[in-house]
Amino acid sequence: MKMHNRDLKNLQKIASDMNSMEKITMVMPVIKKMPIIDVSEVLSLVENDELVVIFNEFTHEEQGEIFAEFPLVKQLSFFQRVSKKLFSKIFEEMPSDARADLFQLMTQQEQVDLLPYLSKPVRENVLSLSSYPADTAGGIMITDFATVSKDMTCFEAIQQVRKDSPSKKTIYYVYVVNSDKTLVGFITLKDLIIAEPDVLVEDELHTEFVFGYLEDTSESVAKKIDKYQLVALPILNDKNQLVGIVTHDEALDVIQAEHTEDMERFMGILSNNEELDYNETSIFGHFKKRVFWLVTLAIVGIISGLIIHSYEGALAQMMILALYMPMVADTGGNAGSQSATVVIRALALGQITMKSWIKVLWKETRIALMLSICLGVLAFAKVVFLSWETDIPAAYSLVSIGGVIALALSLQVISSTIIGAILPILVRRFGGDPAVAASPAITTIVDISGLLIYFSLAASFFNLS
Repeated sequence: MKMHNRDLKNLQKIASDMNSMEKITMVMPVIKKMPIIDVSEVLSLVENDELVVIFNEFTHEEQGEIFAEFPLVKQLSFFQRVSKKLFSKIFEEMPSDARADLFQLMTQQEQVDLLPYLSKPVRENVLSLSSYPADTAGGIMITDFATVSKDMTCFEAIQQVRKDSPSKKTIYYVYVVNSDKTLVGFITLKDLIIAEPDVLVEDELHTEFVFGYLEDTSESVAKKIDKYQLVALPILNDKNQLVGIVTHDEALDVIQAEHTEDMERFMGILSNNEELDYNETSIFGHFKKRVFWLVTLAIVGIISGLIIHSYEGALAQMMILALYMPMVADTGGNAGSQSATVVIRALALGQITMKSWIKVLWKETRIALMLSICLGVLAFAKVVFLSWETDIPAAYSLVSIGGVIALALSLQVISSTIIGAILPILVRRFGGDPAVAASPAITTIVDISGLLIYFSLAASFFNLS
C-alpha cells in the first residue's frame, strides 16, 4: 500500500493525541495495511495504556516486529507499565538481537521478574546474547538463521529450512554445518530452488566465505559486510562453530552509530552511551556532553589573548593589522578542519594506515601549497582594494602591508593543513580515537599558531615593537 508523507504525518498527529483512541480505532484498517516500520512510527507515539488495546488488533508475531522498531526508551517504558506475562508474548516474537538490546537495559530485578514468563529456548537465547559486550560481534548478532547438512539433498534441505522456520527476514543464506556445528560453507536459497531435488547440498556448496568471530568489534564486522557487499555475515566461536549471524541492517546501524559518535567527538561533544535520544536527553544531559571541551578550549584560548597582548605595541603602530586578524584565523581554522576531516574519514575506512603517515604528510603539504597560493593572492587583493583609505604609517606602502598579510595567511594555511592531517594520526598512534582531534581543538591550536605567524612576520618586516 502506498503511503504519502502527509498521510503518515496525519496518522502520527492522531496517535500523539492522548484523547484520540476512537480516532485510532477508526483508522486501524489503514494502519494495518501499512509497512511495519510505518506502523511502528505511528504507534510509538501512542500512550502505553492505549497501546495495549491497539496491540490486540495484531498477531503476536506482528506485535513483536512492530515493538522491535520502537525506540529503546519507548520499549522500556512500555515494559515497565504492563504485566510481565503480557509483555513476554511480545518479547518472544522480537528478533533475537532486539530482545538482547532491551534485556540489557533492564535492571537486574526487572530481568528476574521477566525470565519466568519466557519459554526455555528464548530464555537461554536472551541470556546468552546479553552476555556479550554490546560493541562486539556477539553483542549485535542474531540467532535466527537456517542450517543444513552437506550430505542432504537440496529437496531435504528445503524441507529442513521449512521445519526450522527461522525469522523470515533472516533467511538470506542457508549455512552448511557438520555434526559438531562447525561451519563448512553456505548455500543460497536461489541455489536450493534452482537445483534438481536429488542433487546433494555438497555439490552446490560455497566453501569460500567471509566470517567473523564473537570477540571481533562490531565496527570491524560492519566494515566486512560493507566491503564484501554481504547481506549477512556468519559469526563463529573459537571452535569455528556457527553461533550467530550479523545482518546488513544491523551493520548499517553500527556504521550510523559510529559516524554519529565520530561527529560528536569531532565537534567537541562528549559521547554518552546512556543517553539514547535527543528528545529524551535532558537539558542538563546535553550540557554535560558539551561543556568539557568548550571550557577546556576557552582556557587554552587564553594563550591567544596573551599573544595579542604581547603585540599591543605593534597593533598601536599599525592598526590595519587588527582588521585582518579574523581573516587569517578563520582561514587557518577552515583549512585545518578540512584536512582533519579527510584524514579521519580515510583512517575510519581503512584507506590509510599508520605506516603511510609520511605519504599522507607529503600529499597534504602539496595540497596546502596550492591552497596557500590561491588564498594568498586573494588576501593580497582584498587588502589592496579594500583598505586603500585605511591609515597606515607613512614609511610603509599598502602593497608591502598586503604582501606581508598574504604571506602570513599562506603560511597559516600550510601549517594548519599539516596540523589537521597529523593530529588524528598521532592520536591513533597513541591508541586513541582520531575523532578526538575535534574541530574546536584544531581551531584553537591553529588560532594560536596563526597569531604567532601573523605578528612575528609583521614585527620582522616592519620593525614593530
